[in-house]
Amino acid sequence: MDGKRKVISLGIAIIPVAFLILTLSVAIIVFKQPPHIPLILSAAVAALIASLYKHPWKEIEKGIVKGITLAMGAILILMIVGTMIGTWILGGIVPSMIFYGLKVLSPGIFLVATLIICSIVSLGTGSSWSTAGTIGVALIGVGKGLGIPVPMVAGAIISGAYFGDKMSPLSDTTNLAPAVAGTDLFSHIRHMVYTVTPGYIISIILYGLLGLKFSGGSLDTSSINVILTTIKSNFNIHWIMLLPPCLVIVMVMKKVPPLPALLGGTIIGGIFAMVGQGSSFTEVFQAANSGYVSQTGVLMVDELLTRGGLQSMMYTVALIICALSFGGVMERTGMLEVLALSLLKRVRKTGSLVFTTILSCIGMNVIGSDQYMAIVIPGRMYKKAFDALGLHPKNLSRCLEDSGTLTSPLIPWNSCGAFMHATLGVSPLAYLPYAFLNLSNPLVSIFYGYTGITMAKAEKEEQSINLDS
Repeated sequence: MDGKRKVISLGIAIIPVAFLILTLSVAIIVFKQPPHIPLILSAAVAALIASLYKHPWKEIEKGIVKGITLAMGAILILMIVGTMIGTWILGGIVPSMIFYGLKVLSPGIFLVATLIICSIVSLGTGSSWSTAGTIGVALIGVGKGLGIPVPMVAGAIISGAYFGDKMSPLSDTTNLAPAVAGTDLFSHIRHMVYTVTPGYIISIILYGLLGLKFSGGSLDTSSINVILTTIKSNFNIHWIMLLPPCLVIVMVMKKVPPLPALLGGTIIGGIFAMVGQGSSFTEVFQAANSGYVSQTGVLMVDELLTRGGLQSMMYTVALIICALSFGGVMERTGMLEVLALSLLKRVRKTGSLVFTTILSCIGMNVIGSDQYMAIVIPGRMYKKAFDALGLHPKNLSRCLEDSGTLTSPLIPWNSCGAFMHATLGVSPLAYLPYAFLNLSNPLVSIFYGYTGITMAKAEKEEQSINLDS
């Protein structure tokens, strides 16, 4: 059957991608519509082209199913995070975090503090999703109360959350990238320090400068007092309410898998709601399924706390499935490989190889809609090219993380971008300009590629092994 297939050329392989970009642009920019239908139509175009080139439907369908299967773990976590947010608000956990955050943090230091807090939590847990779903939700509320634009707050949360996702030995991507590239975990982490450090310093400076803008103005303490008073009159606020997020973070740090850890957080939230807030069993179930609906009569607080629930995540689940259907067809039928190999033809030196790798990872996040695909596929494609230039595999693994991991939450239809949108309530296109670490890291990596700074050469033994393989 393979012999009957026609070779898909570069010009044909570009058609589904061009169609995707065009339909997404028209739907989102012109008609203000969600990206689901353009993604489905683009998958259909890719499948039609594959069929014309003699790829059987069963194979195309397998590609779709495989693409969706890659994200099933992420989808389950997304659903559980929805239930957890609902019970945590009902249980007074999120309101307590917002209450104490407004008491302690000031506008001038808030963005820098958000970056550092999320960095510490994500480094300890290895999970950007757990960080955003716990600490991030509360910090969004605190930022609103302090009068800081929500996209800025979300950008600082994303930067901190993905610092740990990139650097923590507990992170799945931090383990995946060196495995694909052919190096060891700790060589990979040490090598990433060179690119993440300048990006982190840049981020602190920029968040500090943004903070000065708010510290120089007059703080609307009346609004903060209204929020504090309303929260305290509708919830039992106590420091004990801060224990559940700490317990979830400890569970993840102790290598409890994220799914049971977050489900445990949901159950703990339900217990706190019944014991600490006097909620009924029915109210707990409703909050977990449909989310918490705030009815304080104070618009600011109601907008802040009406969130969560399993059903609130279904929009995002559908988006992930639609996006990965397209990515699955493109990968299974070899069109992604054609696109990647065409880029390699222009690679002659280290700088162009690094640039091409990073561009491909970003492109995979756009086309493949999943950070794992953005790490695995370019990693497979460019491993031999790095070997041929005598470069240590840790250079490749660093490039994969600098771009594949860090740009994934910036794409609205990527599984990571969709998760952050659903969890933080902010569109990736809105927080993208303020996700300073995610934006600066790929640029630093490209700079190193062209200048040769920190681009480690492979040892002779490694080169001979790679040539033999």
